[in-house]
Amino acid sequence: MENFCMTCGAPLAVRDVDGTPRKACTAEGCNFVHWGNYSVGVGALVVRQEKVLLVRRAQEPGKGYWTNPGGYIEQHELIHETIRREVKEEAGVDAEVRSVVAVRDHPRGIHNVYIAFAMDYVGGEPVPDGVEVDAAGFYSLQEMEDMNVAGFTKWLVDVALHRGGEGLSEDKDPIVKFDGYGLFRI
Repeated sequence: MENFCMTCGAPLAVRDVDGTPRKACTAEGCNFVHWGNYSVGVGALVVRQEKVLLVRRAQEPGKGYWTNPGGYIEQHELIHETIRREVKEEAGVDAEVRSVVAVRDHPRGIHNVYIAFAMDYVGGEPVPDGVEVDAAGFYSLQEMEDMNVAGFTKWLVDVALHRGGEGLSEDKDPIVKFDGYGLFRI
């Protein structure tokens, strides 16, 4: 963690902020507080003819495991844009977001939140990017039995194929406009 304020450059010191010790700026008039370290990942659940799009990781973490396409959001990118980009980059497939269908919360040194999207297949045949992934394709549950599918991905495949509801869908016409926001609702 940084030892200096990201706003003004003054030293940070640990102090009680709302009952939790946090690093905060020591400069008079600066209100910067380091709230913690977080990362947000997104994953795609693209189903075509009862088969789920999977990619095999060519790099750590997870090298050699089959997973659903996904990645981490960029600082100035909406999450639904991130997942469309990741599917195209990793697997060469075009897909559109239908809904948010699962969330994983993983508190640790860098608190990770992972958002899984049900996506509609639009077009393209799976082709690995050759960097992050070395294989890609649509696979049935039966085919997956003989594959090295990551545990979390097995859970997500179950969500993709057996989910009970439609999940949260993008609100493309909210009653109040929020430029630059991605809004999802039931």
